[in-house]
Amino acid sequence: MDLDDGVAAKVAAVRRFSRIYTRRIGVLQDGLLGTDLSLAEGRLLFELAQRPDTAAKSLAADLGLDAGYLSRLLRGFERRGLIERRPDPADGRQSLLILTAAGRDLYTVIDDRSRAEVAALLHQLPPDGQNRLVQALDQAGALLGDHRPGPAYVLRSHRPGDMGWIIHRQALLYAGEYGWDERFEGLVAGICAQFIENFDHRRERCWVAERNGAIVGSIFLVRDSDEVAKLRLLYVEPAARGLGLGRHLVAECLAFATAAGYRRISLWTNSVLHSARRIYEQAGFRLVREEPHQSFGKALVGQYWERAL
Repeated sequence: MDLDDGVAAKVAAVRRFSRIYTRRIGVLQDGLLGTDLSLAEGRLLFELAQRPDTAAKSLAADLGLDAGYLSRLLRGFERRGLIERRPDPADGRQSLLILTAAGRDLYTVIDDRSRAEVAALLHQLPPDGQNRLVQALDQAGALLGDHRPGPAYVLRSHRPGDMGWIIHRQALLYAGEYGWDERFEGLVAGICAQFIENFDHRRERCWVAERNGAIVGSIFLVRDSDEVAKLRLLYVEPAARGLGLGRHLVAECLAFATAAGYRRISLWTNSVLHSARRIYEQAGFRLVREEPHQSFGKALVGQYWERAL
């Protein structure tokens, strides 16, 4: 192809950056971030981790993948026990793709390694250089992207510092919205401390939602017994409400609890938390017991909800 001098120089510059970038992020290695996944498989695993249930057709459209190629990738995931298929209640002709516990564990490994690798890359630059790099990448994305909006939020597993933030935000939100006093903060702190001290990655999980790098919600699933899991501490920041995040977090709990082998999932809430109660009802939970109590400086009605898995 014949190019004039100006265009040829620009093509060379883009190709030069591409070579630098692919080398720095390890695309040329045999496996993605020390795993046996290809780059395409890693991207597919990431997308599945962000969606509680999705159909192959929508994945192919969003990722721009050939349907046959995507089908081969998914069959490989099934053989390795990374995903399972369930009938779509809204369309019997399609199946929903859901990550198994093994799939979520592998995603967590890759996500943690990717964050560490990028953090190490950024740490080579001074703060001003880091900011300039991020701004330049944002501009490149805007120029080269297809102008579709990015995800409203992403989900990840917990990491150091998250528990303190969750305690802080829940204490402030419930004080401001419901007038609950510092004893609620003590309750949340105790739950978070117990989770960290007794964490079993095979049967417990914390999901943290981020939007533009800021935490906008979280939820916990913890072991109550061999057969019963407990959903705890669902919260969504006011700025992220209306995005379906609460329903997504609860769906993640249900999918993980099923894959982990629990038979039932339970939760405790209070009758004044109307939005949370609607989410639980829509997810198939049923109210099994109520009892009045005086807690957090208020007269409340506690509610116990359950759902079979």
